[in-house]
Amino acid sequence: MSVDESPLPDDVASSPSPYTCAQARAEAGAAVMPLCESLPHHQARRLYEDALLVASELVANALRHGGGITRFSACVHDDALVIHVSDRSRAEPRRLPRDPAVPGGFGWLMVENLARTVDVEVSSDGKTIKAVLDGVSYS
Repeated sequence: MSVDESPLPDDVASSPSPYTCAQARAEAGAAVMPLCESLPHHQARRLYEDALLVASELVANALRHGGGITRFSACVHDDALVIHVSDRSRAEPRRLPRDPAVPGGFGWLMVENLARTVDVEVSSDGKTIKAVLDGVSYS
């Protein structure tokens, strides 16, 4: 995981913060559609489903571990879907030791595996996670 020291770009439109995973999935799905339209059906479906999973997981983690969402955005930039999720916690995400007897605990690993890059920017009022899903890697 790398830390991105730059603020969110001014050209990234931010929507009203979704407070549910369903709202994040809907916004990410709508944002990724232009990338999907240029791909064969099976690749488009995989990119679309990955986008929904990453958005949902980041929002779920922000709600469960981050003190709530303060910002969410999903947009296409340079043939990639860029998802930003901000929350109130300054604690960086981390992988936890897996206990097969305990459900859950795969979300952060899944985000790291599905996204081309995942950056975390910590500030005095929380953190922002930026996940990039590269549409080119699906073609």
